[in-house]
Amino acid sequence: MAGRLLEAGHELWVWNRSRSKAEALGEAGAKIAASPAEAASNATVVITMLSTPDALGDVVWGRDGVAAGIAAGATLVDMSTVGPATARELERRLPDGVGIVDAPVLGSVPQAESGSLKIFAGGTKDAYDGVAEVLGILGEPSYLGPLGSGAAMKLVVNSTLGALMTGLGEAMALGDALKLDPSVVLDVLEGSPAGPMVSQKRPNIESGTFPPAFKLSLARKDMDLVVQASERAGLDPRVGRAAREWIEEADESGLGDFDYSAVVAQVRGASASLD
Repeated sequence: MAGRLLEAGHELWVWNRSRSKAEALGEAGAKIAASPAEAASNATVVITMLSTPDALGDVVWGRDGVAAGIAAGATLVDMSTVGPATARELERRLPDGVGIVDAPVLGSVPQAESGSLKIFAGGTKDAYDGVAEVLGILGEPSYLGPLGSGAAMKLVVNSTLGALMTGLGEAMALGDALKLDPSVVLDVLEGSPAGPMVSQKRPNIESGTFPPAFKLSLARKDMDLVVQASERAGLDPRVGRAAREWIEEADESGLGDFDYSAVVAQVRGASASLD
């Protein structure tokens, strides 16, 4: 995503908790900052994308964090999947005059590289309009309404993805138990409503290798957010809790660094490797 901004001609300051991950961008023309505060102080649009609410908090509020450097008139675009409550907390604590847009994405590495991410944006319309051109370089942004709307939509989407992937695992396990050929089961499921996901993850399932396009440990975090948000809203997320249970079990079995489709192997009791 940062590389696409460079290719589009934007002046880019970058910072990563693991500096080595930023060095290739430095070689491509980005300026590597010594801290989030330094990166933010040089930007009119500050983009954060962190793995968890705690990680986001450290980067924004920690020593030499974004909040210490971002200037009035700049806009913080948080593209992390952290839930609407975290987006609203960011707004409450940011310095006066700083805008904010929550804009989590649907997609993984291939979509990030091609600029085809689905981007769910929330915030004031003025704040969104001010960053829409930048978001358009990264993917296909949709403005959904007030702050937190983008984060909320991402949880809605993730609730479906968790249910579909663990449901696929149970379907494959049932096929195994009923002595059906797994390849035939996948053929039939590719023609079902779950077809696009089955087609995308079929190479992983058939080979037993699960290189991470999206890590299972992050899927576990996402399903925690889904269940928490549902319960806070007074709902009874039975399917969400069941999906989370399977993903938690897979994570605790050592599959956290694998692609989240490795939960299918966990449900089936099948072997899984990274390559």
